[in-house]
Amino acid sequence: MMLPGFPDAMPLQGLAGGLMIGLSAAIMLLALGRIAGVSGLAARATGISAGGAPRSVAIAFIIGLPLGALLVSTMLGGVATTFPTSPWPLLIGGLLVGFGTRLGSGCNSGHGVCGMSRLSPRSIFATAMFMASGFATVALLRVGGWL
Repeated sequence: MMLPGFPDAMPLQGLAGGLMIGLSAAIMLLALGRIAGVSGLAARATGISAGGAPRSVAIAFIIGLPLGALLVSTMLGGVATTFPTSPWPLLIGGLLVGFGTRLGSGCNSGHGVCGMSRLSPRSIFATAMFMASGFATVALLRVGGWL
């Protein structure tokens, strides 16, 4: 399925992924009373953090993320991806995201999906900053000729 003006968009995959994220966040909140923030669950699964969801739940959630992507990819087709030839941009970007999630007490999924659905002012502000940063980054990359 193609969207006019967005030749690389994959709306069915995006919809399926969004539904799965929302469903998993709702199950986590209703069944365990816990927020499904991926950075917190990853910290708990790796032993960086001692608080939060039970470690077995955190490990199952983190393992389920790529399995969900595999399921959607199998059902709807693969997602086109490109990566830089050098690993440095990915490594630096990953470290900045990790630092930012610890600094902001959560990642975009925790604030954007779970926090905003609970009308948390901190999450609404954090999500607005994520979006503004993304818009600014894309604009700078386009102006610089990298996109």
